[in-house]
Order: sequence, then structure tokens, then C-alpha cells
Amino acid sequence: MDAWTEFDQAQGFRFEVIGQGGSGYIRKNVLLAALDGEQKLWAAREPQRASLTTENYSFQSGGPTPDGLEWLGVKPKRKDVLLVDGSIFVEPDDGELARIEGRLSKAPSFWTRRVEIVRQYRRMCGVRVPVSVESVAHVLIAGRSTFRMTYEYQTINGQHVGDPEPRHRPEAETTHRPVT
Repeated sequence: MDAWTEFDQAQGFRFEVIGQGGSGYIRKNVLLAALDGEQKLWAAREPQRASLTTENYSFQSGGPTPDGLEWLGVKPKRKDVLLVDGSIFVEPDDGELARIEGRLSKAPSFWTRRVEIVRQYRRMCGVRVPVSVESVAHVLIAGRSTFRMTYEYQTINGQHVGDPEPRHRPEAETTHRPVT
């Protein structure tokens, strides 16, 4: 599935699906559900629930990694589907977040158990942005399920940063979801 997404303070998070293929069940119940969930998260102003702060996490220094980053252990102070029990990896010079790895501290549903995630970040136009997310979930009855999402940016804070193109042509009708 390819989707254009947009976020601004005034109008919130919006998305438009511009290309899709594969299983209709997966598109509806996983991919669109993820976009709807992100839209609801932003509408409720809840991203701060997942912030890497001492209010949400306890931190443990782990030292340098072979790839030149600094490792920190993170332990959530409460069970929440937005919090990760695992590790963060930061640039040693400035503490800039490069990667988060671990297990969600709370299962998203009865059907979806143990979810392992890896989120990659990069600074663009002075803003730290996600560039990829991968998760492996253990789903009752269905077994192991892998989800990968990559982000490409056209603008950040009004600055042109790229010209993303859909990876495949639209195969089904376009879906547009207004902010709710």
C-alpha cells in the first residue's frame, strides 16, 4: 500500500491511499487500521505518551555499539501500547536518536501478542523524523506476522526535501480519510 500522509498543527494528520494491492483483508484490518490509529493518536494529542522522557521511562547506560552509536536500555514505567521495553541507540556527539528496538510493553489486542519493533530515525531539515518501522507480531491462530513501513518525505516544515514516487500503480479505488 502506498499512502500520502500529511501532518500540520492546524489540520492534524491526514492520509490518502494512492496505491494498493495484495490481500484486501490485510489492507483493511492492518494497513488502514494503522493509518486510522495514527490519525486518532494525533487527533487526541497523545504522542507525548510515547516521548522518551523520565516520566515515561527509566534509562540505563549500555555503552558504545560496534556501529558507533551509544546504547541505552529503556524500561517503561507503565504498560502502554505506545511504549517500548528495549533499547535506544543515539549518536554519541549530540544524543540524536537513531534507532529504537524492543518489545511493546503492552499487547495491542487479545489476538496480537508479543510485538517486536525496530524504528529507524534520521534528521532532515533540522527535524528528527522516522524513516522506517518494522514489527514482528505473534498473532493467535495466524502465527508470526511481519510489517514493514518506510517513509519518504516531500516537505518538512515547508521545505522541499524530496520527490517520493509510488512504488506501484493504484490497483483499487483511492481512499481518503479526513481528520476525525
